[in-house]
Parts: sequence; structure tokens; C-alpha cells
Amino acid sequence: MHTATGFLHEGRAYGLLAAAGLRVPRHGFIESGNLPFAPGEPIVLKGIADQLWHKSDRGAVRFGAFEVEALRAEAAAMRQRVPEHPWIGGLVCEKVAFKKLTGLPTEALMSLKRDPDAGWLVVCGIGGLQADAWAAMAPPLIWPIALTTPEQALVDLCGHWLGRTWLGRQRGTEALTDEAKLLAFLQGLWRAVQGLEREGVTLLELNPIVLDSEGLPTALDGVGTLDATALPAPASPDPAWYQALLNPRSLVIAGVSSREGTVGRIILENVRKSKLPESSLRLIKPGSSEFLGLPCLASVAELATAPADQLILSLPAPQTLEVVEQLCHQGGGATVVYLVAGGLGDGADTEGLGKRLVACLEEHRRAGKWAPAVVGPNGLGLFSPDLALNTLFIPEVKLPLTAKPGHLALVSQSGAFLITRLSRRPELGLRAAIAIGNQMDVRCSDFLHGFATDAAVKVVGAYLEGFAPADLQATAQATRTLRSAGRRVLLYKGGRSQEGMAAASSHTGALAGDHALQAALLRRAGAMLAERMETFDAALAWLGAYPEGRPTSVAIMTNAGFESVASADLLSGPFRGAKLSESETATLAATIEAEGLAGLVSARLPLDLTPMANESAYLAAARVLLGSEAEAVVVGLVPLTVRLDTRQPEAIRAFASELTRLAQASGKWLGVAVEGGALFDLYRQELRAAGLPVFLTMEEALEGLRLIASEV
Repeated sequence: MHTATGFLHEGRAYGLLAAAGLRVPRHGFIESGNLPFAPGEPIVLKGIADQLWHKSDRGAVRFGAFEVEALRAEAAAMRQRVPEHPWIGGLVCEKVAFKKLTGLPTEALMSLKRDPDAGWLVVCGIGGLQADAWAAMAPPLIWPIALTTPEQALVDLCGHWLGRTWLGRQRGTEALTDEAKLLAFLQGLWRAVQGLEREGVTLLELNPIVLDSEGLPTALDGVGTLDATALPAPASPDPAWYQALLNPRSLVIAGVSSREGTVGRIILENVRKSKLPESSLRLIKPGSSEFLGLPCLASVAELATAPADQLILSLPAPQTLEVVEQLCHQGGGATVVYLVAGGLGDGADTEGLGKRLVACLEEHRRAGKWAPAVVGPNGLGLFSPDLALNTLFIPEVKLPLTAKPGHLALVSQSGAFLITRLSRRPELGLRAAIAIGNQMDVRCSDFLHGFATDAAVKVVGAYLEGFAPADLQATAQATRTLRSAGRRVLLYKGGRSQEGMAAASSHTGALAGDHALQAALLRRAGAMLAERMETFDAALAWLGAYPEGRPTSVAIMTNAGFESVASADLLSGPFRGAKLSESETATLAATIEAEGLAGLVSARLPLDLTPMANESAYLAAARVLLGSEAEAVVVGLVPLTVRLDTRQPEAIRAFASELTRLAQASGKWLGVAVEGGALFDLYRQELRAAGLPVFLTMEEALEGLRLIASEV
């Protein structure tokens, strides 16, 4: 028989599944003789040939009775029908009697896939002739093997249309199997992956999988692909890069011009406002020994004997490549190199500069030689509040940054995304905010691992348009490491549609990849994955104020009826509205009466205080709600009422300070939605200054809380 190359045929697939303890049809090749069938027994004959994926379409499947000579003749006829496919043999299989339900799907389709970016995956969906139609109503389940146990997969399957049908949990159906049999099947798939890995299998498609007469899942068909070669994992940069980037003791900039307003000049002006002493700053400027009061190096070669922690290259792409190559060639000069330029590995790179840069770094590291850690290219810079270090090429007049150290770390593939968040949320306490660019060397997973070693980081927020090759699984693993240490990871992934993928590719040269796969992997690792930027921003604001906890019961208090109604619509399922006990309701009623609102306000949740409520009424009601079962309180302040003082800073500060004190004393989360125009920006500013998360709408506040409540 021919040995298939790159093709996993059905006979071999059956063997791998059986070795893992899974039920497969009795089978054997007609050419081998000694088949496990009785004369006249119902069987299926399948013509197995190299790269023959769809046997039925080519007349290579026949149902009949077991009779050796007739089967030999039919196998020979099948071989003649597929002359372009090297013949492997005629596979005789048991005709499995399986259970069906009229009008409902009972066949499954499963793929075991070694994804180059995500690792081994099991994809489970509805099989059969109408698989595509069912998939639209019941999307397939995706289980990353490294991040999912069979027990967790069983929970997902029991909630899926297919699992509910198999278990008799659809209306008017009977059980075809039980959870114990399904768990044993899933455990077998997990074991099978180990065998597939050893054999160099990259894909095994099982379609259909049916339930036999005893309710055992049985793969009737299985084909796949083989590839024993595997790309080596990228060599990791020196771990010292993290501190050299965030807390450099010495910094060098190349590309500073005499012209004001240029990129390098803006970077230098921002850096000089940091806590770094002037003696730690140098420039690379050929032909000058001193420029703008700073010492100059003639070239990067001088860094070989006087290295820097961080080198910022604000140079055109070709010169940027030359500098990195020179550093590698001389074996030293800078622990971390930050690349500002685009045109390296993106749509503007027509000369393969990016490939040369990656090849240079890989070659040196694999040979055990020194190479710098490279951040970027296409990087906008970073902000490190501990040193008040700002290397962004945005002038202070456009983006004034306050050094407010805190527990948040922000990374963004898009520099514009990063700086707009810094502009909109100046109150956030940050450990670092970094534009990571195209991730040619230091990748998203490296940053997450760096944050995991940093005790100051409690929450990581990230905007990504794509993952560097093989970095999706590494990012998921780093996310799990952070979660295991009690840290939070909040992600927004751009480039989800075909148009978004194209835009991401043209912008950063990133592979956007398949969003459903990425989302499944990252959520399974414990990341909060925002579907909208507004939700990301809202969750970030909450986590900036409250890094710990996961509120699922929420109390709403507002002075506007529409907010009360709209909020109630958003509270459902696991993310629910809090309830008051009888005694708490009585206390709230007494509070309402004491504040002169009796007859206007009902003592129930959501609490509509009406426009007649002043600060005293809000604070009194907040004390009651914070003492209830509510884990979070969202305060709606429509500021147009004359009962609220929105103009006097002292009065606003006193109100905001007391709200903050009440929240801290209760250990609960409290946020504020101020629905009003630019006239009330001062009001929002003072509330934020008191440490409260502030939102433009109640919906925004609740969407952020809902995302946090969904965290695994």
C-alpha cells in the first residue's frame, strides 16, 4: 500500500483515536485479510487514497454486506475512479447503528487542530449535511487544550444546542446519552492530542461523530494533515529590558533635529522634564560634541564602551535598521532599543527591511550572542510616572501628563489609542503606558510577563490589532499567569471584520487573525475582552479606582426617570439589580422623608430621587444602598437641576469627598454618571479628582461593570 505524505487517512486516524480509548468502528483494510466481520454483516467500504478528502463525491463509499471477493472487486473499481490519487487501500468498516431524533441535529463535527498561533484546539459543532445552517444558530465551541480541562469543556457542551439535544434537555426530547459518557469522550480527545502531537499531525477532522446504541460518541469518519516540521519558537530578549524601558538609568536619543516641532526634538523636550538627571542623557549626532546642552556621540559605535539602558531611534527606516545591525555586530550598546520609525515590516516596507531586522536578532540570539531587546517599530513612545518619563512625540501643549503613579499598566499597538486614553482619563494612576508598535521583537506576551514580575501592576489594559507569529498562545499563557497572581487583564482586539483586518494590516503590518479563535483563547485564559471601545474605557475607569473585586449585584440611584428605566433594562442574569430587605426598605423610606422627598420618591430600586434631590439626599441614600447586599452602587447625576451645586469647586469637592469616604468605609464600589454637556466638565473633573470613576452615561457605567462581572 502507498504511504500518504502530508495526509492523515481514515485508517490511521482510527488507530490514533482507538489508542486514546475512544470508540471507533471495527475496521480493516481488505488488502490485509483477517477482517473482523462475519459473512453477510452490514459494512461500509471506503476507498482510501492520498489527498482524497471527499470520498462520497468520487464514488469511493459503498454500503453493503461483508463478502470478501465482492469487496475486493468494488475496491478495485474505486481505485479506477480516482486515478490521480495514489491508492492506499479499501477500508472495510462496521456499519454503526446510531441514535437519531426527527428534526433535531444529533451528529457532531469535531476538529483537533494544531494552530501555529494558538496551540492545540478542539472545535466542536453540529455536523451532518446541514452543518453550515446549524452553525449560524449554534456557533461551534472552541476549546484551547492548554487552557481548558475536559470537565470545563463538558460544561460548555451541556449548554450548547448539540449537548442539550444529546442529553434530552431540549423540549420534547429524550436523552440519547449521559454526562459521564460525554466526559469520558472528551477526556479521550485530550489524550488523543498527545498522540497526534507525537505523530506530527496538524489537523484531524471528525465528521460525523454519532451516538451508538449505547450512547457512546463514535467517530464515523476522520481525515487530517501531517507536518512533522515545526517552526522554532522565537528567541526571547534579555529580561533586563523591562526595567531598562520603564526605569532607565541612562538614555540616548538618535535623530534630534535643530528644528522645533520635529519628532526627535519633541521626544527630547519631553524627556528633559522627567526625573532623570541631565547627566544620564546623551544624543547621537555625527559632527557635534554637544547639542542643546547635552553631550553627543558621533555614532552608535561609541555605545560599545559606554552603553545605555535605553536607546530611542527617531530615524528613517533604513538608518534604523543599520543601527540595530551595528549594535548586534559590536555586541553591546543598549539593553533596550525603542524604534519610532514605520516602514519596517508594514505596508510601506517595500525592501524587506523588517525581515532583515528580525533575521539579525534571531541569528545572534540562536548563536548565543548578545542582541538588544527591540520595542516597535512604529512606536509612539511611553509614559512612566515613577520617573515622570515621557518619551511620546506629542508636545506637552497637546498632552499634558501628570505623574500619578498607580496600579494600571496600559499597552497599545496603536499609539493614537494610547494617547487618547491618557488625554481622556488623566486621573488614572499608572505604572506605565506604552505604545508597543508592530511587535517585531518584544511582543505583547513579553510585556504581560514583564508586568507579572512587577508588584506595582494590578491591572493591565491592552489594545491589540494583531498578534506577532506564535504570540497568541503566549499572550494567553501570560494572561493566565497574571490572573493566577490575582491581577486583571482587560483587552480590546481590533481587526475583527474583513475590513478591520485589512485596515489593521495596512496600519501596522499585523496579522489580525480569526477573532472567534482569539476571543475564545483569551477569555479562557481569564482576560476581559471588550467588544466595544466604550466598554473598554468604562471597565478601565472602574478598575482604575477599584482593582480588586467583581461586583455582580448593582444598586442604581439617580435623579432622572429615564436613567432609572434604562438602567433596569441593563440589569439581568448574573449581572443583576440588588434588592433591599424589608428593614432596609423601611430605613430608605425614613431617609426619603427626612430629606423632604416624601410623596415624590418611592423607596425601591432603582432609586429615582427626582430632580428635587440635593447633595444631602444623595449622601443619605448612598449610606443605605452601600449597607445593602449591593456590591456596587452607580450614582446618576443629571446636573441641570438647580438642587445640585455644579459651579462652586469647594461644594463639589465636599460632596465628592464624602461619596468617596462612604464607598471606602463600606468596601463597595461606587461610580458616578454625569449626563450633561461641556458646561459640567468642572463638575466631572472634581468628582474624578476625589478618586471616583466618572462616566458620561449610566449605560457606559453599567456596560463596564457588566464586562468585569463576566470575568472568568
